[in-house]
Amino acid sequence: MMAGDSTLLAIRGKRPNQLNFYYRILISMEPSEDKPKIPITEGRKVYTVSALNREARQVVSNHFGLVWVEGEISNLVKHSSGHFYWSIKDESAQLDCAMFRQKNRFLKFSPENGQQILAQGRLDIYEARGRFQLKVDYLEEAGEGLLRRRFEELKSKLALEGLFEADRKRVPPKLPSKIGVITSPNGAAIRDVLSVLSRRFPAIPVLIYPTAVQGDGASDEIAHTLTLANQRKECDLLILTRGGGSLEDLWSFNEEVVARAISSIEIPVISGIGHEIDFTIADFVADVRAPTPSGAAELAVPDKTQWLNTLTTISDQLSRTINQQLSATRRLLDSIGHRMNQSHPGVQLSQSSQKLDEMETRLRMSLGSTLTRYNSLLAQLNANLLGSTPRHLIATLKERLRFNKKNLDSEIWKTLQLRNNRLTLTKRALQSVSPLATLDRGYSIVTDADGNIIKDATTVPPETSIDLRLAKGSLSAIVKKSHQKK
Repeated sequence: MMAGDSTLLAIRGKRPNQLNFYYRILISMEPSEDKPKIPITEGRKVYTVSALNREARQVVSNHFGLVWVEGEISNLVKHSSGHFYWSIKDESAQLDCAMFRQKNRFLKFSPENGQQILAQGRLDIYEARGRFQLKVDYLEEAGEGLLRRRFEELKSKLALEGLFEADRKRVPPKLPSKIGVITSPNGAAIRDVLSVLSRRFPAIPVLIYPTAVQGDGASDEIAHTLTLANQRKECDLLILTRGGGSLEDLWSFNEEVVARAISSIEIPVISGIGHEIDFTIADFVADVRAPTPSGAAELAVPDKTQWLNTLTTISDQLSRTINQQLSATRRLLDSIGHRMNQSHPGVQLSQSSQKLDEMETRLRMSLGSTLTRYNSLLAQLNANLLGSTPRHLIATLKERLRFNKKNLDSEIWKTLQLRNNRLTLTKRALQSVSPLATLDRGYSIVTDADGNIIKDATTVPPETSIDLRLAKGSLSAIVKKSHQKK
């Protein structure tokens, strides 16, 4: 393609007043042997600098219209007039920008050099200097907006893969044997978590897995720590936490590598990241989401007061069981004594009765001593638990209560099963007589304006307003005519 051919392509669609200018350019591009030595002056149009800049400004403005530009602010000047002037740049180019006072006074942030922005405006040429520039009408921070777009894109991707589904989430243990906390060892979050855990159930040991929670490489370090904790199998519950901050501060928990790590490990994870209004990708993937670090600790362990109440209840049940056994043994002894009085000589009966009385006395002493020892031990353990860690108490109680619970579990299960069956039968009976079930079969309930149920059509005069309740929704109607059933 010759130079003239490429120029012809460039001037297609130009206005007639522009064609003379491009025609003269074409003539000047002809081979030197054919170019006249004296320029053609016939029909020559000479532009002033102002006119050329003005016409170029119109061409640029009409061609591009309203545009969006993203880049970094540099050489920012906030003029005393209230106007802002700066250059927006990327890796290889920059563009002059101007934002006048009537536009920038609505900004929700203060622009600064080095800030990533997203600008909307119109391309223009400053005629006085022939300078190409962007007249900005609207300005927003591009960094947070970009992060939010990345957040939504990753959230949609992981949701389609099923990482947020409830059926894949693990159930945290009601009483963990050891809790692992993944966070910065120097942040406020770890102090809040440890304080709540100590207050609610200090007997459970806590293992801290230190990691960076902000900055370059933090997401990879968090993912590595999660994988490491899963491999070491030291804990049966993990708390992933950090304090509040901006979207950028919390971004380490919005990276895909962290989400994949949470979903791949076997240990249940409770997330407590930021404040109640903060949501991260890690929150959606975690097995349980807590609004704050303190909330995560609350969900991780039970309240020791509730467990003490449970132990007290078990102790009372044990006392009643022992008393019942004593009464049954006494009745048995009385029955045996009575039979022996009837079937044996007096001397043997007297000796046997004496032996039985001794056995009864020893049994009472043994059972009473056992009960007293248990009550004393329970009181001592309760006092120790309130004053120090109940770690050893819990272990001892587990061993001592294990054989007692065997008898209780069977009765409790039978009672629960019986009550559940009764509840099921009651529910079925209620459903069979429910008015809503009748409505589902196509019937309706007709009431007057006062809410009274209408049973007889002859009691409703014409032009009366009535309401009809159906299985789904209701209707309002006006009676035109009533018919009596024959």
